[in-house]
Amino acid sequence: MESEPATHSATASNRGLVWYALVTLFAAFTYFYGLDSDHIPKNGDEYPYANITRVTAASGHWLPLQSELENMRNTKPPLLFWQGIASTDWARNWTLWHLRYPSVIYTLLTAGVVFLLGWKLTRKLETGFVALLVYLAFFSTYRYGRPFLTNPPEVFWLFTPFFVLLYWRPGAFASKFLVPAALGLTVGVGLLYKSFALALPVGLALTWWYLRERQYRVKDFLVRDTVKVAIIGCLSLAVFSLWFILDPDPQSVFKEFVLGENLKKFDPHGPSYLSKLLWGGSSIWSLALGYFLDSGLLAPILAALCYLAYRRRAELAGEEKLLWIWVITLFVVFSLPSQRDERYLLPGMPAFAVLCALNWHRFHRYIFGTVLCAAAAVLALLTYLSVRLEGGIVGVQVYPVLYWIMLFLTAALICLGLFRPKFAPRVVPAAVLLVFLGFAGFMRPLDAQFGVYSQAAQDYVKGKDVWVPANFRAKEEGHRFFLPGANLHPYSPKIGIDALVARYPLVAVTVPINATAIPGKVIGERLDIGGRHTSSQIKEMVMGRVYEVLFVKELLIETGASASNAIPGTVGAPR
Repeated sequence: MESEPATHSATASNRGLVWYALVTLFAAFTYFYGLDSDHIPKNGDEYPYANITRVTAASGHWLPLQSELENMRNTKPPLLFWQGIASTDWARNWTLWHLRYPSVIYTLLTAGVVFLLGWKLTRKLETGFVALLVYLAFFSTYRYGRPFLTNPPEVFWLFTPFFVLLYWRPGAFASKFLVPAALGLTVGVGLLYKSFALALPVGLALTWWYLRERQYRVKDFLVRDTVKVAIIGCLSLAVFSLWFILDPDPQSVFKEFVLGENLKKFDPHGPSYLSKLLWGGSSIWSLALGYFLDSGLLAPILAALCYLAYRRRAELAGEEKLLWIWVITLFVVFSLPSQRDERYLLPGMPAFAVLCALNWHRFHRYIFGTVLCAAAAVLALLTYLSVRLEGGIVGVQVYPVLYWIMLFLTAALICLGLFRPKFAPRVVPAAVLLVFLGFAGFMRPLDAQFGVYSQAAQDYVKGKDVWVPANFRAKEEGHRFFLPGANLHPYSPKIGIDALVARYPLVAVTVPINATAIPGKVIGERLDIGGRHTSSQIKEMVMGRVYEVLFVKELLIETGASASNAIPGTVGAPR
């Protein structure tokens, strides 16, 4: 007969699994919610990638890649752009949703792989769920795992070989050809999304893994495993080389991608290589913080994990050591180029998620409490800004009741984790994901109500030349989703409004929210968020002038200027 404590423990465990399953469904919803937003956390590279995809699709051919941007044609291998062409049906369904949803699918696939690995290594479903949710709660996953970028497929395909070797260990390590060949093909797909240069960290890490599997007996490794690593490397580079074989202009690919996009990353651009290595925003010390920046609100947990790994270094399980090898290899390799960025470390985040899950029971409750306090601070800021914005727009309900209920539930969940510490380990991932959803909900009125041009304005500019502000390469590409069918041209936002009105017949200008005297005929307007606020403006927002300072108006103005005065491409917008 089963004892009462055992029955209670099984019931509690089942409840925990139900909780984790529900949070996992909620996480998937969070990643898809607001995917068509222009204001999701992202990277500016999405704009030139979208331009290359759209122009290549318009050519009717998969290759060569095409672009309207100078020196931005072969900026990445073609697989991302082919993905965009397929998901938008050759740009016939040209929406942010269609461009981005494959990224979310890749991110959720990576989360699934992380789940399987956590489950396999501990034989506990709960550990698998924790690994999955931790990965999705990393800010880098939310920021780079949703937009139209190379990062989601890159992370999935580059982590897959390490997943395979660990999940089917030791048989996968022992395989002489089948597994190495499969791994070479998967790595090759990752290279065809991002760069041949990624073969270096993958190859070094796999070499280290095989060497460690031989207990660092170099002779055994050379005899039994060298060929396996060679197969993986050669096959992956062979897959990447398909670009050169299929592209009708391989010389341009070599010049623009191999030389221009990859080798230039070793150019220090001014100071010496050594000085840039040791000082500045692209130094090795800034890269050392990269993993913590990528983890976002979970940075205290990552710091605790590093401390525990150092303290327990003599008793780490073999699987943990292998995952740490991958994390360390990425850091070492990407510290070599002069351009160092935390994005380069993203393929290591799935390994960190698994490591966190394996050590979840070892983290002190104060670590979870710190994360919840940080989440509470972000939630308080969102709530404050929402209240001020609701009061700033008179006569209109900005946020639905459901949004306020969601903020309240988030606060209640955070309080539960803070005041009932035994629930904190299960609450933390859900609380962070709720904060992500809260941010998306805060931005939603800009995408569905106030931040878009009216249908009448969109119809008016179809087929016409319109000049729009662009403070980043291909920034005007984002306006194609606001003004579909218009012929868009970029201009530098440093130009004053009077000069713009005198130069362009149809132009979008950004003005303060309370601007009234506007030259020309206003065709349409939308709200947008101003960028690079000064310290005095931030102080004004804290004092309550959120609506007036945080937001700006973008006006679509028709002027009396002649179209002959405006030659597309003559005004310096960043390329």
